[in-house]
Amino acid sequence: MLGIGAFKQRLPRPDEALPGRDHPLPLHNQHYVNSHPLKDGFAGLQRIRVAMGCFWGAERKFWTLPGVYSTSVGYAGGSTPNPTYEEVCSGMTGHTEIVEVVFDPAIISLGQVLQVFWENHDPTQGMRQGNDTGTQYRSAIHATSQAQFDSAIASRDAYQQRLDEAGLGAITTEIEFPAPAYYYAEDYHQQYLAKNPNGYCGIGGTGVSCPIGVDA
Repeated sequence: MLGIGAFKQRLPRPDEALPGRDHPLPLHNQHYVNSHPLKDGFAGLQRIRVAMGCFWGAERKFWTLPGVYSTSVGYAGGSTPNPTYEEVCSGMTGHTEIVEVVFDPAIISLGQVLQVFWENHDPTQGMRQGNDTGTQYRSAIHATSQAQFDSAIASRDAYQQRLDEAGLGAITTEIEFPAPAYYYAEDYHQQYLAKNPNGYCGIGGTGVSCPIGVDA
């Protein structure tokens, strides 16, 4: 098997990935900021998962938005079931750090959620985000409905036009439907920057605005 460092820039095959575990990591099912549940059926609401680098700063971008009911952070897109943070950071699970956004479409549209996603990271960087390098920092959208998937594709194409005009590169964001398995991260990662206001936040955009109103 290749050394851990070899997986920082490529996804491991399933037979190379760490085995993980059968049981989920412990989760205190209450949002630190608004006290809403992190894990629920969320009747009448929509959920979408987005990866845009370190999930600490990414999650904060969304929990502050009017109409967002709950947020959580986790791991998705890889092969290892119920991984730990250390395992994900090794590059040997295939997962990216991701945020689940639960929102009320009567208050905030999917287009507005996607606008925040595109404008607050650089989606052209492949297996990194700024100084954070590795497969766990890759950009992704995991849709939970066909309509979300269609909207995500439309927003990507619209934003690519803006990036082209600005002389920037091709979007590398993975857009998937159905959404792959989502594994909640450890409790201390949930709403991390509310618990640690001076904590690290590597979130930063390209400075290129994203057109909204592209919901399918």
